[in-house]
Amino acid sequence: MLPPLRIGPLTVDTPVVLAPMAGVTNRAFRRLCREHGAGLYVAEMVTSRALVERTEESMRIIRHDDDERPRSVQVYGVDPATVGAAVRMLVEEDRADHVDLNFGCPVPKVTRRGGGAVLPWKRDLFAAIVRAAVEAARPGGVPVTVKMRKGVDEDHLTYLEAGLVAQDLGVAAVALHARTAADYYSGTADWDAIARLKETVTDVPVLGNGDIWSAEDALEMVARTGCDGVVVGRGCQGRPWLFADLAAAFHGSDARVRPGLGEVAAVVRRHGELMIEEFGDELKAMREMRKHMAWYLKGYVVGGSLRARLGLVETFAQLEDLLGELDLTQPYPGAAAEGQRGRAGSPKRPVLPEGWLDSRDLDDAFRSALAEAELSVSGG
Repeated sequence: MLPPLRIGPLTVDTPVVLAPMAGVTNRAFRRLCREHGAGLYVAEMVTSRALVERTEESMRIIRHDDDERPRSVQVYGVDPATVGAAVRMLVEEDRADHVDLNFGCPVPKVTRRGGGAVLPWKRDLFAAIVRAAVEAARPGGVPVTVKMRKGVDEDHLTYLEAGLVAQDLGVAAVALHARTAADYYSGTADWDAIARLKETVTDVPVLGNGDIWSAEDALEMVARTGCDGVVVGRGCQGRPWLFADLAAAFHGSDARVRPGLGEVAAVVRRHGELMIEEFGDELKAMREMRKHMAWYLKGYVVGGSLRARLGLVETFAQLEDLLGELDLTQPYPGAAAEGQRGRAGSPKRPVLPEGWLDSRDLDDAFRSALAEAELSVSGG
């Protein structure tokens, strides 16, 4: 249905990218996804400052399994020098085969300081960050890509200009989450914007992100927008087997994974084991597993009490006991297990630094505030 995705020297046979999601796309979840299908699997977002400082958490985030190739890391930063230093570290120490830059975070505590999805409004700062990353990665032949949103809101769009700037500065691909910062995760993704970006950016691949809940959604996005590949985020939460569906779809097959509850329980158990390996702390691993329970069990008939207890699991033995209480003969529930995952929320007026929208250029008054925008929060 699509040729392999080429990102610089890398070839991804199935043109599918796992979106980095904080607290979700750690090494354990990426392994689950890789065991089900093919694609490019991006680690959780890491801030450039934390990476340069080699904090324990940042070093955990960028760890990959020995057989994980390509090794993909997403970096978030607001200072060109710090971003450049972080990328240089990844390249010189052979810690990544691909680096993605995050310009999609809509979280208020980031946007109020001019970071994340609202940063491309300051075109000189955006260009400086992209240039620093590309130059730092070039000696190692590591491709750099950009993931962004449409802009601040519908009256302050940046994605077409940012796409052209990124292309001209040497990125290997651009990905668009087809929402604005104001949209947050609400409403319907604007796939027409992906089509416009594809028409505008012609020298590198354009990837589409937003509202891919099934393999059929991915095929429809490609057909409607002409994009070169898709980025899947919330759609795979509690469904790592979605990547099997996507691989089948992009190779012209209508085969789909439709797991019964017994199969789901086996994946949850496997996930729990991998999380303990990831964190080396059973209690922390199980607490991290809690958020996944509602996603895995979406659509299946599970009593409220059992759901609640799974959402408070503290040990692996407890997890196994609770999974044993499920009706493991229950078949796939169909439409009830499909569709949107997680909370969409509602549109939010972006919280911005005072006067942020007055000019497209960055002045000295904002530079100190931007330094505080490097926070460990979810990507967008």
